[in-house]
Amino acid sequence: MGIPRQSPNVNSPRSGVMVPLANSGVPPMEVLEKMARRRFQDPKPEIHGKYWTIVVRKDEFKNGKMVRRRERVRLALASEPERKVLKLKQEYMAPLNTGLSNIGSATNFQRFTEDTYRALEMPLLAKTTKQRYDGVIENYLIPVFGKLSLADLQVSRIQAFFTGLGSSTLSFESIDKIRDVLASILWTAREKYRLMSDDPMEHIQLPRPNRGKRNPKPHITPEQFDELVSSLPEPYATMVYVAIYSGLRVSELIGLKWHDVGFDTLTVDERYCRGDWSEPKSEASNTTIGVDRHVVERIHRLKLLTVEVNGGGPGGKAIRRYKVVKKDGPDDLVFQSVKDGKPMRDNNVLTRFIKPAARELGMGFVNWRCLRTSRATWMIEAGANPKDVQGQMRHSRIQTTLDIYAQFVPDSQRRAIEQTSKMVAERIANAQRARAAAAAGLVN
Repeated sequence: MGIPRQSPNVNSPRSGVMVPLANSGVPPMEVLEKMARRRFQDPKPEIHGKYWTIVVRKDEFKNGKMVRRRERVRLALASEPERKVLKLKQEYMAPLNTGLSNIGSATNFQRFTEDTYRALEMPLLAKTTKQRYDGVIENYLIPVFGKLSLADLQVSRIQAFFTGLGSSTLSFESIDKIRDVLASILWTAREKYRLMSDDPMEHIQLPRPNRGKRNPKPHITPEQFDELVSSLPEPYATMVYVAIYSGLRVSELIGLKWHDVGFDTLTVDERYCRGDWSEPKSEASNTTIGVDRHVVERIHRLKLLTVEVNGGGPGGKAIRRYKVVKKDGPDDLVFQSVKDGKPMRDNNVLTRFIKPAARELGMGFVNWRCLRTSRATWMIEAGANPKDVQGQMRHSRIQTTLDIYAQFVPDSQRRAIEQTSKMVAERIANAQRARAAAAAGLVN
């Protein structure tokens, strides 16, 4: 066999052939370079009404294309001397003419957010994430930054916005989410569409939360877990059983399919949340975890079960029977809705079955997150290594696992506290005896 010939670069100047590239929304490099070459400007100040003004050309990203527009800029009041105005002009034009103001930085923030970020980027997000981002953009970012250009989003302006949020009624978590969404928009403008030259979010500090570390994450004890599972009907009892013995997130639990169930393992490779299928939350989440054999046996037990549901009818006494597992092919769901076998909705299961059962047992607050935290809690109480807990919970960062550890005072720490108190008490007692002896000697 001969050596395969390398395909020529059809878009190189030597090839003489220019093939249109896929439309990514970013102008071709030759367009950007052409705009950059004709960017140097030296406008003459003139009095326009009550102000000294200059007319400058600014490049703007609009409807997926780079366009150049003219803008009249006020420099000073008409009463100011021309010498001072010329100095102000030089200061204003310096970033534009030295490349510090990136091509496209005059793009309006709202236009970029609506036409590019929302239209091209947000459809790639999970459905629930997209809904949260929509709310933040509509309620907080557009009202404040909508009329500004990307170049106007300087550190001082953004920091003033977040500092002001510190005196609002928003929680620290809400402010942090607003910061995440704005950072995502500006990162996209800078890194993907090359409309900004720096990252103003890098230097932004959030107001300090007005409370200390939150209360320990709720969890249930093994004894409470046994009561809860015993009080739930199938398949919800097995859902809770698997959730707490595996540490799966509810979206991963609902998205579990029969080909994901091994002899003593569960594989997480997709998730389902309220109509939206997506990949796992992170690379660490996309993996296979070990589980006790009894967990797998309980899952397979679902195939043998039939449940009875009140079907209404005269007097409300009609009973309908459904197989818990309608189909058990490799790509069929493990947990299927009782009536038609479709994917379950986590909030329906929680509000109709789990929460009422927990309240009746006097457990207070129980949700899906509580079940996952309980798994980590039990491993901690059993003396597991933090890295092992991290692996089971599939946390991307060890700090997330340690945050769960932080809500407990381990036995070793309690022993250290007791030993320290004992040492201090002994030394104080010795000192007191010594002083008493010295005082007795002086008296004698």
